[in-house]
Amino acid sequence: MAKRGAKSKMSDAEAAGEAKPRYRRVLLKLSGEALAPAQGHGIDLDALGLVAQEVTDAAHLGIELALVIGGGNILRGSEYEARGMDRSTADQMGMLATAINALALQNALEQLGVTTRVLSAIEMQAVCEPYIRRRAVRHLEKGRVVIFAAGSGNPYFTTDTAASLRAMEIGAEIILKATHQVDGVYDRDPLRFPEARRFDRLTYIEVLQRNIKVMDSTAISMCMDNQLPIIVFNLRKPGNIRRAVMGEPIGTRVESGGERIEGEAN
Repeated sequence: MAKRGAKSKMSDAEAAGEAKPRYRRVLLKLSGEALAPAQGHGIDLDALGLVAQEVTDAAHLGIELALVIGGGNILRGSEYEARGMDRSTADQMGMLATAINALALQNALEQLGVTTRVLSAIEMQAVCEPYIRRRAVRHLEKGRVVIFAAGSGNPYFTTDTAASLRAMEIGAEIILKATHQVDGVYDRDPLRFPEARRFDRLTYIEVLQRNIKVMDSTAISMCMDNQLPIIVFNLRKPGNIRRAVMGEPIGTRVESGGERIEGEAN
């Protein structure tokens, strides 16, 4: 495994004498819905541009940044499976949807001057590189943003699990789990219950025992086994990716640790 926090080029912030990022190598998990139009399916170019700008601002901090993006804005394999399609086939279609999103985001980032590489778990060499761990790490060390497409390449595994797996493989220091509706993890749905309270911190065990929908249980278990923390935050608030990378207290942090005071929440 690559050493976590590997050195990268001096950032704009460091050159100006500003505070240094808290994390040096980061895995950002985006849902496909982050690129979706307000109604229907597909990719909204305005939403795509906003996401690309947020990623660009974080990349300019000089960190090594990798992304995993879902495909739910185009196709959800689980929906097709529920209507009778073979699970493996449905999941493979979903993996191809993530590749479409990855290519769109690559294009948007490169229009902003950010050198980007797409590495796919399913080989499609005419449009992107195959996933090879050492190649991914080398791209990161050269200051390129890396987008991992096609999940883990296996059916029955979500892109959340793929994010955990890739984060471990590249030696990421943290997973930033971006949401597009809420600003962290709550004790109940804040969209339905205005009195819902946001947790500043949760342990992996609490997430699993309470069945809190941060990431799927396989992804959480992998992070717990490898002591990889997760920050859940709202992507819709401008500057939040940068804030998370800098170590500012935003969203909800999921990690191991000592006993937390019962009911600790905002």
